[in-house]
This record gives sequence, structure tokens and C-alpha cells, in this order.
Amino acid sequence: MPARSGAQLSRRVGQKKQRLSDAETSQILPDAARTPYPKEPCSGPHACLGPPTTTGPQRSIYFLNHPARLGSEFFDQPGAHLARAFLGQVLVRRLTDNTELRSRIVETEAYLGPEDDAAHSRGGRQTARNRGMFMKPGTLYVYTIYGMYFCLNVSSRGDGACVLLRALEPLEGLETMRRLRSTLSKGASGRAFKDHELCSGPSKLCQALAIDKSFDQRDLATDGAMWMERGPPGPEPVVVAATRVGIGCKGEWAQKLLRFYVQGNPFVSMVDRAAEQMQA
Repeated sequence: MPARSGAQLSRRVGQKKQRLSDAETSQILPDAARTPYPKEPCSGPHACLGPPTTTGPQRSIYFLNHPARLGSEFFDQPGAHLARAFLGQVLVRRLTDNTELRSRIVETEAYLGPEDDAAHSRGGRQTARNRGMFMKPGTLYVYTIYGMYFCLNVSSRGDGACVLLRALEPLEGLETMRRLRSTLSKGASGRAFKDHELCSGPSKLCQALAIDKSFDQRDLATDGAMWMERGPPGPEPVVVAATRVGIGCKGEWAQKLLRFYVQGNPFVSMVDRAAEQMQA
């Protein structure tokens, strides 16, 4: 009997030690280790982008090391004002593998709506193609040129008004951009693009960021695959106002200074020396 009692006591002592050990472990382990984050079903071409964007003070775990995204109120500006305001802001593209590509906006063009003969909405014409121009400020308008390339616009205040993004300065994810440009640019398979060639034009930046017609009519303030962040603090850039590109047949509107770019930035698509000298 004494031997049996000793064995029972030994087992009880061992069980108590195990309970104490389990309790200590539960205090050390973070909540995420004890209760795994529930996975959500994936659907659609841009699904599986990660956990919901409502955690943390900046609304998403993906902004922990970057400024919070710009909201709808930022885009609610007249076209020319918004085109200038875009300069220096950071456009972010999040790919389906969670890679984030960041680029600083360095060149834009404003299109002012029905009265603008160079705008796709001239005369108030609204079609299935240009519907994004008539939607709330911050709506993306993506259209096709030459039947194969895309251009990215953002609607501004006023029906039919928008801003074309003409050039970006790549900041993060350059190798991915290089690979995308090489893959998507016709006749350029295998070419090693230089940094200043990646986003120095409307269709080039769409290739570098894998932007296609599926982005048309998305809301830049809420979309999970593309958004805009406020640019890092620094000296105010010198902005050049020049004529827009490729609209020489649009009469007086071809002469209006509605293209804006950061002077001296090597990633700008086209420099206007005459405009720079006049504004010096």
C-alpha cells in the first residue's frame, strides 16, 4: 500500500507541473499563435489579398510602415488643381501575390470635362467607355489606345473631368516592374529596361504596374489592389505647367497649360524647355 500511495502522489505532482507549464505557455504565446486568423474564401481576379483592412490605427496592417491612404475628400478637387496636387503623391499597386509596387507621381494632365475639346467627355458625351469620368471623384478611368495599351485616369470634381497619370518615379518593387514591362511591352521580351524607362509614359506605367481594363470604374479611395498615399515630406517641388501631349488638332485647347510635371525629374516623359524658361 505505501508503494502504491507513493506512485499516486508522484502522478499528481507530475500532472500539477504540467498544468503550471501549460498556463505559463499560454501567457507567453501571442493571441495570434493560440487562435489562428480565420481564412476567408477567395473569389474574383483580385481576391486573396490578405486579412480585412480594418485593423490598427491606420485601418490596415499593410500601412504600418507607410502613410495612410488618401481618402475621397482628397480627390474632390477641380481637375487642374487635382493634377497639381497629385505631383509628389505615391501610387501603390498591390499584386495578387501581395507584392506592393510604389511610385511617386511626377507628371499629369488635366481634362476639364464637356467644354474641353480634348477630353473624351467633350460635349457632355457619356458612353460605356468613358462612364468612369462621370462617376464620383477618385474613380479610375482606364481606356485602351492602339488596341493594345492602357492609360490610367482618375476622375476629379465635375462631370466628365479627370486627370491622366503620365509618368511615375519608381520607388519600390523596381525588379517586378522591370519584369512586367518586359513581359507586357510588345516586341520587348527579354529587354532589361532602365529605371527611367519603367514608368515614363501613360502606357508604360500601366505595363509596369499591371494595370488593365479590369481597373476601370474602381474607387481609388477604397480599392484593395490600388491606392494612393501622401508623399514623404520634403521641399516643395518646382512644378512646370505646359501644353498637353498629342492633342495638336484641338484648337485653343491644344494651347492650354494643363500638363504639369516636376522640373528636373528624370522620370518625366517629356520636357518643355520653352515653358520652363517662361516660368523661371
